[in-house]
Amino acid sequence: MTRLSRDDVVKAVDRADDVTIAQIIGTGATAEELAEAQAWLANDEPMINDLRPLAQGRVRELVDILSELEEDEEDGVEPRSASAPGN
Repeated sequence: MTRLSRDDVVKAVDRADDVTIAQIIGTGATAEELAEAQAWLANDEPMINDLRPLAQGRVRELVDILSELEEDEEDGVEPRSASAPGN
């Protein structure tokens, strides 16, 4: 299992900005952990019904990062960029 690269994150996470990409890579997570975090966000009830333990560790960090990204999208907040003024 190798850690995520920028390309991995860009392919897996729609509308990921530079800051979010850096946060995701900074967790040290693998592609499998990112996929698990995305599964939790998309299907938390079925996973709980399967008696799976709640996300922990790096997967939990990813869930938090991805859910914040989703909230920003729902609120109409434009993606941040490392080169944008004010960052």
